[in-house]
Amino acid sequence: MAAGALSRGLGVLQSMVGYPEGLPLARIAEEQDLPKSAAHRILVSLVDEGFVRQHEPSGNYALTLKIVSLGLRHMASSTIFELAVPVLARLAAESGQLVRLGLVDGEQLLWVAKSQGSRAGLRYDPDHGSEIPFASSASGVAWLSCLTDDEALRLVARQDYDERHPAGRNAPTSLAEVQSRIHQARERGWAHVHDSVEEGISAMATPLVDSGTGAPLGVVSIAGPSLQLPDERMAELAPHLLETAVELSGLAGSLSQEIRARAGLGVPG
Repeated sequence: MAAGALSRGLGVLQSMVGYPEGLPLARIAEEQDLPKSAAHRILVSLVDEGFVRQHEPSGNYALTLKIVSLGLRHMASSTIFELAVPVLARLAAESGQLVRLGLVDGEQLLWVAKSQGSRAGLRYDPDHGSEIPFASSASGVAWLSCLTDDEALRLVARQDYDERHPAGRNAPTSLAEVQSRIHQARERGWAHVHDSVEEGISAMATPLVDSGTGAPLGVVSIAGPSLQLPDERMAELAPHLLETAVELSGLAGSLSQEIRARAGLGVPG
């Protein structure tokens, strides 16, 4: 990307800081001294990359949490974040696998923290900070299980499966199959997949919910090589996963608010 284009893109992002309700295209173009057509092209690219979303029905553009999630490693001074990390680390040690925390951001689910339980040998440790695929991942299905079927399937249908949302050989091939996975997760209390997002990788996840409203706040998951996470091992780990979710649920709402405050996004009412 040319230096000028990068500078304009960063300027557009900065324009939206502090406006959780978003800004109209005309306001952003005016603040950055850009033609509306140029500002629109930049915003379309930022939406495609997940850094910006467009509110309906206002059409305003607003920041997502993706930028913040990429920089969470620099948030060591956050008391709430420091409280969440040891909880993840404990489950990682108990499972010997990768444990991750995902938070809800609008209609997205983003990885924001992780702890690796495997110190040697075969291990799974991808980069985090990216949007979570709904239909094919245990975390996505766990979150969808907290929504109505209609709302869950609407979110699945609108998420494009391109290079940012890979799918393994066991990924669902129809909305009916996704719905079946959601129903199983609701009944069990946690979701699981084998070779669905990536070949040779299995995962299990359960939602974090607000104790007062029951609203989904995020997810906590365990993921690792499929050879190390067969169904029998998942059944052994399920009580630990559910206990961790209860503990993290109390922190997730505060953590989400703190992240938003640090990003200048405000706290949703």
